Amino acid sequence: MEEIKTLTNEEKQTFKEIIIPLLPEKYRDQSLALIYNTDLEPLDIPEYGRIIHLMAKNLKNITDRALRNRMAQQIIEIMGRKSPHLRDVEDFQHKLWDHLFIIAGFDLDIDSPFEKPTEEKVTFKPTPLEYPQKGYKYRFYGHIIHKLIDVATRWEESELKDLLIKVIANHMKKNYLNWNKDNVDDAVIFKHLYELSGGKIQLSTENDELLSREQLVRKKRYHHRNHKKNHRK
Repeated sequence: MEEIKTLTNEEKQTFKEIIIPLLPEKYRDQSLALIYNTDLEPLDIPEYGRIIHLMAKNLKNITDRALRNRMAQQIIEIMGRKSPHLRDVEDFQHKLWDHLFIIAGFDLDIDSPFEKPTEEKVTFKPTPLEYPQKGYKYRFYGHIIHKLIDVATRWEESELKDLLIKVIANHMKKNYLNWNKDNVDDAVIFKHLYELSGGKIQLSTENDELLSREQLVRKKRYHHRNHKKNHRK
C-alpha cells in the first residue's frame, strides 16, 4: 500500500469538489448552512457527520485508482481526528477502515491494510435469546420450579419421581418463605403444587411432611469475636 503523501494543489481542489456532486440538485447552488438534514438521506454512521459520508460515497467516482487510494487515506486521517489519541492504534485503524467501507456501500475498490468487511457480516443479526416466559402463576417460586414441575409430571411413577416431587415441594416452601418472610403451612404449598402441575401432583399433610422453616431458611450467625478482632485492626 502507498504511503500517505501530501496532496498537490490540484488534488486538494479535487478533494473539495467531490462533495458537491452528491448534493441534491436543488441545493447545489446554495450555502451548506441552508441545507436541512431532514431533506437528505439518513447517515449510515452519524457520528462522522454528513461531509465524511459525502466524501466516502463519492470515492467511487474517482477513476484514477492511485488517486482514489490517496483520497481514501486522507478521509481516514480526517475520521481519526475525532479520537487523536487512538488514531495510530491498530484496532482503531481497523475500525476506521471498516467504517469507511460501510459508509461507501461495501463496493469501494481501494487498497486496505485490513480485510474488507462484507455487508452480510456487518448486517448479520444473531438469533434472539429465549427469555423465560412471563405470566406464571405464583411467580415468587421462580421459573425453574415451573420447569421442574413440568419434568416431574412427565416421569413415570417411581421412587425417583417421588423424591423429585419432594425436593420441588421443599424448594417451593423455601422460596415462599424468602418472599413472604412469614411461616407457611405445608397445605398451602401442596395446594399450589397441585395447581401448577395441572392436578397431576397431589400431596397431603397426612402422608407428606416438608422441612421446617428453621431447616430451610438458615440465619446468618453474627460472630462477635471475629467482628471485635477486625474492629481492632
